[in-house]
Amino acid sequence: MARGKPDLAALEGRVGHEFTDRDLLRWALTHVSAAPRRPDSYERLEFLGDRVLGLAVAHMIYESYPAESEGELSRRLAALVRKETCAEVAELWGVGPYMRLGEGEAQTGGRKKRAILGDICEAIIGAVFLDGGTAAAERVVRAAFGPKMREAGRNLRDAKTALQEWAQARRLAPPRYRLVARSGPDHAPSFELAVEIEGFEGATGAGSSKRAAEQAAAAAFMAREGVEE
Repeated sequence: MARGKPDLAALEGRVGHEFTDRDLLRWALTHVSAAPRRPDSYERLEFLGDRVLGLAVAHMIYESYPAESEGELSRRLAALVRKETCAEVAELWGVGPYMRLGEGEAQTGGRKKRAILGDICEAIIGAVFLDGGTAAAERVVRAAFGPKMREAGRNLRDAKTALQEWAQARRLAPPRYRLVARSGPDHAPSFELAVEIEGFEGATGAGSSKRAAEQAAAAAFMAREGVEE
């Protein structure tokens, strides 16, 4: 191991997959700011990993909750595959020291940004799928997301709905969502939105779609204000 470079074997151990092709793992850890060309960043693996994650989690909750309706399963799925949960998993894996960021992104705290952490989690899952196939990816997902599924009180409602109900219960005007920034190419955009409720400080969230960013903003607002989901 070269001095100053973290050992990928330790990360593989926490993820639960030993890569045959470690370049896939390095690719999954490369932010666009550190890539010589955009296709060399993790974005394509993130695209793949998002779909692999959705299928693996759907299979897991389908088996775990045989008496639940489609609507209940859908709420569990949405709670588990959202960016916030993916970011939590990336933090548990300890991906921070391994992330390949451009100098500017690194200096502005990129290793702790929830949106980037969530993206890298999905990219790693995509890399595992390419390296080891469906069974390997499902093992990784079940090991990482199974405990999240079993957490007591895990939110089964989407954050926007929960925040709107909270505001209505207090006779407040409905939450307003405002686009703060948009970046990235048309095929892989990134959005930052703010949620505002009169009388409260706003909160922001980021995501690969406006809807995802709204959910992240609503979740951030509730976490700060101590709102029960």
